[in-house]
Amino acid sequence: MDSPPPEEQEDVDSLSPQASSEEWTLSEEAPEATCNAAGNQKAKDSCTTKFTWRIENVSGLTVNRIYSEIFEVGDHKWRIIICLCGNEVDDLSVYLEVADSGILPSGWSRYVHFSFAVVNQVDYKHSIRKVHAGTTEQFKAGAKDWGFESFMPFIELYDPNSGYLYNDAIIVEAEVAAEEAIGNILYISKKETGYVGLKNQGATCYMNSLLQTLYHIPYFRKVVYRMPTTLNDKPSTSIPMALQSLFYKLQYSDEKVSTKELTKSFGWDTNEAFLQRDIQEFNRVLCEKLEEKMERTVVEGEIRKLFEGHHMSIIECINVEYRSCRMESFYDLQLDVKGCHDVYDSFDKYVAVEHLEGDNKYHAEQYGLQDAEKRVLFSDFPPVLQLHLKRFEYDFGRNIMVKINDYYEFPLQLDLDLDNGKYLSQEADRSIRNLYTLHSVLVHRGDVHGGHYYAFIRPALSSQWYRFDDEHVTKEDMRKALEEQYGGEEHLMKIIPGIINGRFKLTRNSKRNSNAYMLVYVRESDMDKIMCSIDEKDIAEHLRERSKRKKEKKEQRMKEKEDAHLYTIVKVTSDDDFAEQIGRNVFFDLVDHDKVKGFRVLKSTPFSVFNEEVAKEFGVPVQLQRFWLWTKRESGTYRPAQPLTHLEKTKTIEQLMEVPCEFKTAELKLFLEVELGPDEKPIPLPDKTEDDILLFFKCYDPETEDLRYAGRLYVKGIGTPADILTELNNMAGYAPDEEIILYKEIKFEPTVMCECINTKFTFKASRLVDGDIVCFQKSLSVETSQLIDYPDVQTFLEYQHNLQVVYFRSLEKPNDEEFNLVLSRLDTYDEVVGRVAHRLGIDDPSKIRLTSQDLYTQLPKPYPVEYCGVDNLLEMLLYHDHISNILYYEILDMPLSGLQGVRTLEIAFCHAENNDMDINCLRLPKESTVGDLLHDLRTMVELSHPNAELRLMEVVRHKIYKIFAANESIESLNNKYGTLRAEEILEEEKSLGRLDCMIHVYHFEAVEIEKQMQIQNFGVPFLLVIHANEVLSHVKIRVQKKLNVPDDEFSKWKFAVVSEGLAEYLQDSEILFSFFQNSDSSVYCERYLGLEHLSPVKNQASFVQEPGQFAHQPIFMQDRPSSEKPMKIYN
Repeated sequence: MDSPPPEEQEDVDSLSPQASSEEWTLSEEAPEATCNAAGNQKAKDSCTTKFTWRIENVSGLTVNRIYSEIFEVGDHKWRIIICLCGNEVDDLSVYLEVADSGILPSGWSRYVHFSFAVVNQVDYKHSIRKVHAGTTEQFKAGAKDWGFESFMPFIELYDPNSGYLYNDAIIVEAEVAAEEAIGNILYISKKETGYVGLKNQGATCYMNSLLQTLYHIPYFRKVVYRMPTTLNDKPSTSIPMALQSLFYKLQYSDEKVSTKELTKSFGWDTNEAFLQRDIQEFNRVLCEKLEEKMERTVVEGEIRKLFEGHHMSIIECINVEYRSCRMESFYDLQLDVKGCHDVYDSFDKYVAVEHLEGDNKYHAEQYGLQDAEKRVLFSDFPPVLQLHLKRFEYDFGRNIMVKINDYYEFPLQLDLDLDNGKYLSQEADRSIRNLYTLHSVLVHRGDVHGGHYYAFIRPALSSQWYRFDDEHVTKEDMRKALEEQYGGEEHLMKIIPGIINGRFKLTRNSKRNSNAYMLVYVRESDMDKIMCSIDEKDIAEHLRERSKRKKEKKEQRMKEKEDAHLYTIVKVTSDDDFAEQIGRNVFFDLVDHDKVKGFRVLKSTPFSVFNEEVAKEFGVPVQLQRFWLWTKRESGTYRPAQPLTHLEKTKTIEQLMEVPCEFKTAELKLFLEVELGPDEKPIPLPDKTEDDILLFFKCYDPETEDLRYAGRLYVKGIGTPADILTELNNMAGYAPDEEIILYKEIKFEPTVMCECINTKFTFKASRLVDGDIVCFQKSLSVETSQLIDYPDVQTFLEYQHNLQVVYFRSLEKPNDEEFNLVLSRLDTYDEVVGRVAHRLGIDDPSKIRLTSQDLYTQLPKPYPVEYCGVDNLLEMLLYHDHISNILYYEILDMPLSGLQGVRTLEIAFCHAENNDMDINCLRLPKESTVGDLLHDLRTMVELSHPNAELRLMEVVRHKIYKIFAANESIESLNNKYGTLRAEEILEEEKSLGRLDCMIHVYHFEAVEIEKQMQIQNFGVPFLLVIHANEVLSHVKIRVQKKLNVPDDEFSKWKFAVVSEGLAEYLQDSEILFSFFQNSDSSVYCERYLGLEHLSPVKNQASFVQEPGQFAHQPIFMQDRPSSEKPMKIYN
């Protein structure tokens, strides 16, 4: 098969070579059998599906994670997840997820090869397509997902000229091939290795690797077990309890263990599970939190005893007698990898002498600036030594973060007393032998944009190593744990199809992206203490009991699940159930079966045996029972309409479930008819003839709005309701001659339907049959009816049908439930806000604005409910075919009716003199112009002089997209994507001549993404006037003055003309005018003057503008919030 043209070639995640000096070697290979990349797994024939997903209304999306529709590949369901805010990166993230993971059978597993494409809707050949690296990614039960954290930069996705976001829509294509792995399904970690793994919640591999490492340090585990906890502590809210429970499961469970209780105890939400974190950062944060929890307990200081060492920072002056020593503690050591061959080289570099001289002289207290030597020596090392290898560093030359994949050795045995203790200070205790043995190797596979962590551990410090990779634990040899984690170069091979079944092999040498990131050593002299034995006596009794009960409950559930197909539930309803529920939680029909007691019985049980069980439960002899089957009618109602025959009573429960009726469920539902005598004891039932009709009666009192169950009667089909009026009055407690009206319940959904019964017609003529419900009430006069809200059964049932409990939340705190109100779905907007205002104690309900809930995201919709745009509450709650029960409110500073005619805008104003920015909120009539807006803004801001003129521009992702004309309507202003910014027009900009032009100037940095250098903008863009024949060196002076950048900082900046993502760097002698003389500064310019420099914040650039951060930042840093959120354990 021919390769696709260069524009359409797919980016293979792990094998595509960089466009650098690396070269492929081409050789022909015979078509021989090859092993599956997943480790010699056998696989069934694969199924391939192509799926196209169009995401509409992108600008209106307010959530990070978006899910596609479900599609099928083979025999299971899948879906795509995209993260429109990125997983803490400034790129679109795309993942493939098993959609029906919650119901997958135990042991389910698929190896999947998949690719994604973001379609260029202008030119398809420029679509961005990426293929996931082979079938090595295994999807398993438990909501597993794999994909690309950094699929494409947001700046490219949202660029209006790029073609990826077109008509406010994005198109994602997926091609998925799934194979059923049958060679690894029966692999059980505990059986094969004696250890169990930890479930990955999404991106928690860093946590799983560290937890396994800490768990396999027995002394640490024992300390955790000794932390004071009680039986009342909940793992979801107590970190000590959660960690104890987790360790106990790792020690005694036979299956993989969940970490959800632990992360809940940290105070993390589900989003944290999808954030990739640094393992060393997590180690420090966790240990700090545990030390905090151990304060003033029997284990106070134990973490410190295990991991804390000390070093001396020593400075000695050369020419004067002055020596400074400062003792510092450490829990882990950060060792350089770059430029070092092994751990010993790193330690040599750590303690190397640094000469303080020249501009870097040391200031000695009474001697002033002096030449000096500075070094670090160790006072003592901890029993457990944690070494963090500095695999990531900032490349100041390229202004990007890079991963160091250099070859780097670490020994199985580490001697830190080497060369007569060259790493030790004079004060160190040299009687302690600092000889360490390697306990674990924590590995990072990937690059700076994402990756995966796993750990190699020697739990017993024997020759046997184990790989702990999330849920999987496997035995490994020493070579895989050590040599293969040194990094450096590896030999890669890529097979491509050839002619006539031949194949060609592309080979190259490339640096491994999988290598050791953290090392844990145990001091041999402390080995007996650290690697101590742990048994049940070391574990608190309440923890053992709690875990035992959980295990028993789980085993019971498993047994019930295994036997579930043998059992069924039989629900038996009676008159008592009707009397208890009708008028309370049931108004239409007779009963809510979910609130009726059920009998769990074997399906094979004869009904005669079940009869006896009912007789004991209800105290009704078998011969005095009559059972009815419930039937679902065409109206959607349920009625007991079919008494069991003598033959049916001889069947089993399972056979009864097959009796023809229109109500088929997994449960058997029966009505037990019992006749009671004057003493309330069961008596023989009357015989039922074909002409007899069993009717159920409800009584409604309009004055009290009370509906209750009155009882049941047998009537003759040829009889009339007039025959039973006296008996009905008796059932209701009315006078015998009370005039009553009868209604037949017909249906409740989608609307209520009741039919008045003519008492002169026969029951058959009124089409009444077994199981029908008749409601009756007193007849009211016209005058009385007008005084009552719900004067008859029909209006009362309609009222009940439309009742809706609505939960209200403040729009500012959309996750916090505040209060609920019982409302009618027919209530108008004014009626709803009136009730809300009364509940909040607000005098003017018109100042309350409501916003509906997006059921898909469980968050407020991006726009409020339109005043006068909905008829009733139901329309506010309706979301497609579903009804929400949540509304969000906000309290305005003016009536909502007045707000409908105005527009509220936030304008960032840039002060001319100091470049500070502040936010101003303006409210103008919708018919206003940009000129009106600027006129009002002048009264709110401090101008450099009274006659200063202003302009308004739209800034999106740190670029100027448009400068608005004064006569444009404010309705055309759009601040969904970025910021509306106003500023003063400089005098030189008002009178541009033929030899002048105004250009766009943006800050940028070059960032390596997917092994390609890309331009990323940041900071505040601005306009600059340049003149013909003006050289760059003169322009630089004006730019430095405008931005107020110090000389030492500005000297590092580079100037370039940037166009279509490519930077052409300029020399000081070059003239800018020729590059820009035909450009229009009032609209978006693809070509701009770029200022490349190292930002003081060394995080990846953010593409979301946050004007609130403007004040008191340098102008080139404004509009650039940090994209990285520090890890925090909140509990």
